[in-house]
Amino acid sequence: MNPDEPLLDAFSDALWLEDGLSVNTLQSYRRDLRQFSDWLKARQVPSLTEARQQDIEAYLAHKFRQHSKASSASRLVSSLKRFFGYALRQGLVAADPTLAIEAPKLPRGLPKTLSENDVGSLLAAPDCATPLGLRDKALLETIYAAGLRVSELVSLTFPRLALQEGFVRILGKGGKERLVPLGEEALHWTERYLAESRPALLRGKVRDAVFVTARGEALTRQGFWYLVKRYARKAGIRTDISPHTLRHAFATHLLNHGADLRAVQMLLGHADISTTQIYTHVARERLKELHARHHPRG
Repeated sequence: MNPDEPLLDAFSDALWLEDGLSVNTLQSYRRDLRQFSDWLKARQVPSLTEARQQDIEAYLAHKFRQHSKASSASRLVSSLKRFFGYALRQGLVAADPTLAIEAPKLPRGLPKTLSENDVGSLLAAPDCATPLGLRDKALLETIYAAGLRVSELVSLTFPRLALQEGFVRILGKGGKERLVPLGEEALHWTERYLAESRPALLRGKVRDAVFVTARGEALTRQGFWYLVKRYARKAGIRTDISPHTLRHAFATHLLNHGADLRAVQMLLGHADISTTQIYTHVARERLKELHARHHPRG
């Protein structure tokens, strides 16, 4: 057995807890790291935590000579960076040997999104007659209406919720703040949740978090990730979706209905408009589909 296996176990568990990554992604990261570990052993380097920058560079050159694909090399670098970032936080290494190593540039793929019908089915899935179902309805309506990142949703507190004005104040990446409108549906269900469901879930506890669990604690990213998966199955959505898929759907649907790209950039909290422009490609693909399906000469 590879002596790094216990370390890979701990890393995989931490990665799953922090990001809620899929089983396939976790297995890919682990496979990359195990292969690197085996390669190190053959060169008398006893453990992953003993690897230096030159070892990593030599391994990448070795993979290149084996005609490794750019996408595989990019994922390998990502695996190594995630692992050594974890090892540094745990005090297992004194310095991160991947800091000066860059992944190969890849063409940006189109983000996964959902049709408006699929989103409608997902939003209709919770049973609003129960406290948790009403909470889940408010959660799903809010993340889709405001295009939030899951971390922004679960960290939402009352000082940032302006129901009378119909806005939420979001502290996004890099500490940048933005105002995002909620819309009538999300406002309605959030107000119902706060009045009818949240007090029952808290049972007298005091919490700053807007959205809480059945035990009255703040909802976590992993908890919401599971929630989305469960309701997707209930709604009959066959594609593999995550909370971020709803953010993609938010942006794509806005553009499909004629929203200005700059406005979508502001709502998403993107620092660079080039990040937002990927959604114009998704919207164009959707228009092509509609044309091909409905035009007599499509």
